[in-house]
Amino acid sequence: MVRQIVRDPIFLSQRSGTAVPADKSIALDLLETLAVNSDRCVGMAANMIGEAKRIIVFMDGRVPRVMFNPEIVHAEGEYETEEGCLSLTGTRHTKRYSRIRVRYQDERFARRVREYSGWTAQIIQHEVDHCNGVLI
Repeated sequence: MVRQIVRDPIFLSQRSGTAVPADKSIALDLLETLAVNSDRCVGMAANMIGEAKRIIVFMDGRVPRVMFNPEIVHAEGEYETEEGCLSLTGTRHTKRYSRIRVRYQDERFARRVREYSGWTAQIIQHEVDHCNGVLI
């Protein structure tokens, strides 16, 4: 189901709780909402649709991906950039890393670790920030 985008900075500034298998429907809603907003959005976190759970979706090239309980465990290659957010107006300066390693759970809640770089790494960092209540 396509969900409305939350724009309340107080809600978005709260840390999200751990996702559990019963939260899989939230990921499906996120994927559908991302698809509808694909002309202006490449990633989303569950709090952006009103669910305070550690779930993100993002475009990995042309393939949409889901991560439950993502955690960045290694980052290198710091740089400064400017980002926008579907939940916020305008753009803001932020620091990101060109290469990251993420520990997460997949759609079957199996534990995974994967490395990302470039644009995809930047998207993931933005969405993990959302999970941590960090607004750019």
